[in-house]
Amino acid sequence: MSEPVSPSEPQPQPGEEAPGPRREPVFNLPPVVLAVIGICAVVFLLQQYVLNDDQQMTLLYDGAFIPVLYTGQYGFDWFLFTRPFTYAFMHGSVAHIAINMVWLAAFGSPLANRLGATRFGVFYAATGLASVALFWAMHPYGEMPLVGASGAISGMMGAAARYGFRIDRSSGSAAFAGEPLPIAIVLRLRGVMTFLGVWMVINLATGLLGLAPGIDGQIAWEAHIGGFVAGFFGLRFFDRPQRSE
Repeated sequence: MSEPVSPSEPQPQPGEEAPGPRREPVFNLPPVVLAVIGICAVVFLLQQYVLNDDQQMTLLYDGAFIPVLYTGQYGFDWFLFTRPFTYAFMHGSVAHIAINMVWLAAFGSPLANRLGATRFGVFYAATGLASVALFWAMHPYGEMPLVGASGAISGMMGAAARYGFRIDRSSGSAAFAGEPLPIAIVLRLRGVMTFLGVWMVINLATGLLGLAPGIDGQIAWEAHIGGFVAGFFGLRFFDRPQRSE
């Protein structure tokens, strides 16, 4: 017995194949995530292929976060207000930006679909700021520039843990689902705790032991912790209330 076809659905003509099921695009990233990736890519290309050595040093000094500049020893400049945010759009190598953008797409997409573009942008800035705050607290006289989006991305991982990694795809785009879980419940979820344990081991291995192939310089694991803590404990300040059905 054949199944009736809705009048709104096109019927195949003789000699034509019936249309297959609709497929979702492989890359279905929210515009705000694409914008962050685009900015990071443009800045990196400028650093590597457009600016000369002097211009690169100027961009690094004005855009990266340098802890010692916030001790009061070097006077005032307006970039003191912007460095805690612009550093998160700069990267030091191809491997550095590639790894960060993959994680940004993976964790940032469902978070952006949940929060919306504006809240996601504020979340990105806030967790990036928390990252350098902890890094500065532990290395106030550090002179090495800090760059990279990994602190803010760690904040997204912290937010994902608060959702218990629950995903809703009913709208066609993956978004974190449900209300943020109480911390006591999160700490009892085996999958979440396994992820957190592996994440912590990787951070300590790459940061303290320098086990990060393809990435020059030391990994700022302290910044990762700062971002993660901010995203984990501060998610409720950014979460968008869900409509009750």
